[in-house]
Amino acid sequence: MRVYLPSTLPRIRELVASGTVAPAPLKGFAVTDALRSAVEGDEEELEYEAFTAAANASLELLAEDPDAPRRRVVLAVEITDTVVDTDPAGAPGASPAGVTVEAQIPRKRVAAAHVDDPAAEEAVAAALGPGDAAGLEDHDLLWFATQELRYIEE
Repeated sequence: MRVYLPSTLPRIRELVASGTVAPAPLKGFAVTDALRSAVEGDEEELEYEAFTAAANASLELLAEDPDAPRRRVVLAVEITDTVVDTDPAGAPGASPAGVTVEAQIPRKRVAAAHVDDPAAEEAVAAALGPGDAAGLEDHDLLWFATQELRYIEE
């Protein structure tokens, strides 16, 4: 099962150092039955909805960490559905894509990282404050293979 985990650049550093995405439980987003019921579209569109929800949730993590660079991060992980709670009643942020991952995730389960370009920092900072989040629409997250994680610059 593909799950999108909101993250931050300091958390990527922790992943590189420790070899795991932790601590469990982790807030994530995936194509769930609830998402299929709430959004019409093919599998690719549903994946995009889950990914976007994770990118938006990364803003919450940035708001909690004022020292983190103002760049959204999403980790795409491939894990078994046995460690994922897809119950929308317990889902984070009341999102129909919201899931809870009940286990630490080893680095080998991370398929990719998606990170804002440094040029997005001003728009991300505006989205965290009383400013307008609409500027984020102009910024796509960049794709990084897992072997590139150590080279992502803060």
